[in-house]
Amino acid sequence: MDISFFEEFPTPENMRKVRQLPFPTKLYIAATSFSEFERIKQQYSKDNKNNKHPIKEWVYWPILTKKEGYWLSPFSNRTALQRIFQELTKPTSNPKHLPLMLDLELPTTRNPLLYLKEGWRFWLNRQLIANFIHNYKGKIYLCEYYPEGKFKEKILQWLGLHYPLQHKNIFVIKMLYHSLHPFQKEFVHQELQRGKEEWNHNFIVGLGTIAHGINGNEPLLSPTQLQIDLSIAKQEHISEVIIFRVGGVNKEYIKVLEKFV
Repeated sequence: MDISFFEEFPTPENMRKVRQLPFPTKLYIAATSFSEFERIKQQYSKDNKNNKHPIKEWVYWPILTKKEGYWLSPFSNRTALQRIFQELTKPTSNPKHLPLMLDLELPTTRNPLLYLKEGWRFWLNRQLIANFIHNYKGKIYLCEYYPEGKFKEKILQWLGLHYPLQHKNIFVIKMLYHSLHPFQKEFVHQELQRGKEEWNHNFIVGLGTIAHGINGNEPLLSPTQLQIDLSIAKQEHISEVIIFRVGGVNKEYIKVLEKFV
């Protein structure tokens, strides 16, 4: 089982936490443009030449401004969606079609006015996102709300927050954040089994949170619960888990991670 990390705020201070990890990892890095993402990668490589554990894979996680909706959804500002997608499909800016993650969430806590401003373009925006996912030539990760069963997943699909496109280059990440939701252990086992049945090795689980995100008030996951979550994922043969976020790594979490190396 691979253990990867999100980083929503890739400051030098947060990125230095990668050095503490007892294994090579994959990083999902938030940035407002592909060019900014590339600068972050280059700066990290420059500052961490002697890191004994290289980054296995860098994944670009595009974010919008608060006014534009921050996350990606059919309610995000259409011009912003087009800007992100056009930059990623230009041969000159992304010639190798590098790995990409779309964080599919509603703009409720960032800019709820977008429900009014973009609601009339909902179907156009949903189709825009679906077409991009279908046509992107690189690896693409779809980060979605936590698992809630097949019926609610259909609702997410209607809202343009779940795209069940079966393809070897499309991966689904479910945010199973125990610090935010009191999931029962049996429920977690069932939903991980269902995810594996549907997506096989293209099903990924997000765990956390071990540091605050954009809302600034997210409860933090205890090291004990992190160990339980990692144990369940390992029992269910999940190929990859992603922990939110690397800036929260400390000695207590490291003790837990070392048990899964």
